[in-house]
Amino acid sequence: MVAVTSNMLELGTKAPAFTLPDPDGVEHRLSDAEGSPTVVVFLCNHCPFVKMLADELGRLAREYGAEGVRFFGINSNDVEAYPQDGPEAMKVESARRGYTFPYLLDASQGVAKAYLAACTPDFFVFDAEHRLYYRGQFDDARPSNGIVPDGRDLRSALDSLLASEPSPAEQKPAMGCNIKWKPGNA
Repeated sequence: MVAVTSNMLELGTKAPAFTLPDPDGVEHRLSDAEGSPTVVVFLCNHCPFVKMLADELGRLAREYGAEGVRFFGINSNDVEAYPQDGPEAMKVESARRGYTFPYLLDASQGVAKAYLAACTPDFFVFDAEHRLYYRGQFDDARPSNGIVPDGRDLRSALDSLLASEPSPAEQKPAMGCNIKWKPGNA
């Protein structure tokens, strides 16, 4: 396992639009969340960094979903090389973790490239106008450090956003497994 950190897209960047299918083939669009604060998180099923926080992410999404925040999970991994991240496994993972948000497949990897996503998980929080407000880690938990995931950093950012406060001054990069790029896409 080689950990990489997020690229820290510039704050204020307009969220790149996307239309992506869920594992059942139903298309979801960023524009479905027009006018709502939105979290876009790049995930996969097999990464130890994602696995350790997935249950807490599900809880956090349910909690903030009730506050009007929209969530999209996006899997951009090469599912031919990593079949454990394929659509059927995504359905199972979504149900197991209690995800109430669409978990989408970025088969072309074009959305990951547009967001400059680098790792799983990689978090992007956008305000109601879909301008980047926060990009960074979920919290300080890592698979080897014994810290229990609580989403402290993401929760703090969302609380500040919902309170119409400025973006958090300190934003630590997300850390996780690199996105599994298709040959020629990296």
